[in-house]
Amino acid sequence: MTAPRLALLFGLLFIAAAGLALLPAVAPLAPFDAPVVVTLDPHYRLLFGLFPVNLAHDAIHFLIGIFGLLAARSFASAAGYFRKLFWFYLLIGILGAIPITNTLFGVAPVYGWDVLLHLGTAVIAWFAGYGRLSVDAG
Repeated sequence: MTAPRLALLFGLLFIAAAGLALLPAVAPLAPFDAPVVVTLDPHYRLLFGLFPVNLAHDAIHFLIGIFGLLAARSFASAAGYFRKLFWFYLLIGILGAIPITNTLFGVAPVYGWDVLLHLGTAVIAWFAGYGRLSVDAG
């Protein structure tokens, strides 16, 4: 898979995740005894019952998806997209693992299974931005 195709796939997946998080059947409201309180958004939900999300989190996913679709137009922009995505998701994964910052200071929940998902995304983004997929074969 080439970096532009992976950027297109990431763009579509991030937009789909943002859209699915708005559906109550897929993302029920978090229980009142949820482990972390998000102060910015009362629409705090658990996507697939596992991943904590809110409107701010969904908006970030949507924007990253749009940037992925735009980056898919050329190899250089796709590699740059993944380099930025690597650093962003590495930072978000680390912040999610620290109890005092795991809601990004009350803005968006990034704790629990989100930490593993974000760090996994960072690994794939590293591979596409700095690793083997970052070399234009054609």
